[in-house]
Amino acid sequence: MRMCNPTDKDDSLPRRCVWVNGPVIVGAGPSGLAVAAGLKLQAVPFVILERADCIASLWQKRTYNRLKLHLPKQFCQLPNFPFPDHYPEYPTMKQFIEYLEMYAKNFNISPQFNECVEEARYDETCGLWRVRTSVSAGGSEVEYICRWLVVATGENAERLVPDIEGLKEFGGEVIHACDYKCGESFRGKKVVVVGCGNSGMEVSLDLCNHEAKPSMVVRSSVHVLPREIFGKSSFELAMLMLK
Repeated sequence: MRMCNPTDKDDSLPRRCVWVNGPVIVGAGPSGLAVAAGLKLQAVPFVILERADCIASLWQKRTYNRLKLHLPKQFCQLPNFPFPDHYPEYPTMKQFIEYLEMYAKNFNISPQFNECVEEARYDETCGLWRVRTSVSAGGSEVEYICRWLVVATGENAERLVPDIEGLKEFGGEVIHACDYKCGESFRGKKVVVVGCGNSGMEVSLDLCNHEAKPSMVVRSSVHVLPREIFGKSSFELAMLMLK
């Protein structure tokens, strides 16, 4: 969920004010849901705002089909609600979305969907936060007034496409990883994947599995580790070594 430019303010829109006797949480992804559940357990009131029409919109709308959790499930579950026992060690995207929906239902978390935060500012005069949102339905505005603000918008909420010289003149297709779904449409084609993070690695593998011809461009050296060593995840072993 993005924090929009405050200069976009339109005073012509109808606005209502809402006092929140607790925090306002911006974003209904895993972090926002976890914060909301913790507040629920302490009987602290809150409002959770989400610009999309669903929880975990990044997972539901901007991921590729083959995506799985990259860490064992015990390192990815949210507080006070473990993954179901029948889930595999590395749950699929659909299973993780299902888990998040169960999590929200279990803690009775009901985000305000289709509300985009346009501005959030701290009013030093009264010591309160003023959070202004635009509501998709009806084009109205809401201003939430609260003592605490929790920003849980995620580090990957917005796509980043670098300014590459000559890219505008390139005649082929250019897409961001968040728009990639499956390698089927690239079968037999040469594809350049820029970056070797989790997405870059998995997209390259998916392209290979669909008989495309991917090449990866990386700006620095790469350290490659196996997912598991001696039957344990590399991440789990690293955590044990740090203790």
